[in-house]
Amino acid sequence: MRHLAPIHDENLLVGTETGDDAAVYRIADDRAIVLTADFITPVVDDARTWGRVAAANSVSDVYAMGGRPLIALNLVGWNVDELSTELLGDVMAGGNDIAAEGGFFVVGGHTIDDPEPKYGMCVVGEVDPAKMMTNAGLKPNQALVLTKPLGVGVVTTAIKNGAASADVAAAAVASMTKLNAQASVIAVAAGTTGCTDVTGFGLLGHLGRMALESGVDVTIDVEATPFLPGAKDLAADGMIPGGTRRNLGWIEDRLDAGVHDETTVLLFADAQTSGGLIFGVDPAVADGVVVDLLASGHTAAVVGSTSVGNGGLALR
Repeated sequence: MRHLAPIHDENLLVGTETGDDAAVYRIADDRAIVLTADFITPVVDDARTWGRVAAANSVSDVYAMGGRPLIALNLVGWNVDELSTELLGDVMAGGNDIAAEGGFFVVGGHTIDDPEPKYGMCVVGEVDPAKMMTNAGLKPNQALVLTKPLGVGVVTTAIKNGAASADVAAAAVASMTKLNAQASVIAVAAGTTGCTDVTGFGLLGHLGRMALESGVDVTIDVEATPFLPGAKDLAADGMIPGGTRRNLGWIEDRLDAGVHDETTVLLFADAQTSGGLIFGVDPAVADGVVVDLLASGHTAAVVGSTSVGNGGLALR
């Protein structure tokens, strides 16, 4: 989060502690407003499905902080010379689907003429500051829980290249359109203080930032980490997004990749759209947390641990 000029207000909770893409403003001792915005280009061919993915992606930062979304505004870039308004209606209908599922309201928005279509939302939510999860809240000797499988970037790249089967594409869409709402509730109930969602910077990028801000080292269990069906094979066939390689370049100097090959390491840097949450919990409750997540339809697992350190990552 960047500001053009310093803001001096004790109620505005700024900086890395409030996450990568959200601002938080305290309005009472037990209540703060969360404001976030995000939009994406199409990742699937069906307009309504893209709208659902984009909306789920936009609201994710609220859930990553343990908050509840209240209202949203549509953000649209649309090529009016090549794309119909009926198609745009389908996109926004997908956004409304997600809003209805998440219990918040779309109350308007803004559209600009854009040669490349884009859609997302500006979302307003609320959170209790005393229970707020942040990306600086990991502690040493915690278990790390991941709530969705990795591999979205690989699969969507394959979809664009006509290389993904219908079943593989459907599994990726199901993952991208699943809200992080219930996972957020479960994490807060488990006493989580450190959490982020896994999106464009991949697991290594987002977890690496968390480790650095929290002052811990992180070890990731490669075999325990879930991946979308087909993702590993597609990655081996070269379906690697450019953003994934940039993610790895950013984190490489702090990463101990061990004996793992480049394709495996790239999968952990894979640029996700509407990915899951990654958070730290006491190891004594980690298995119970995973059971609760699985019961609520998540593909969850304990994928690593934290230790005393200064932001290092290791794949084991």
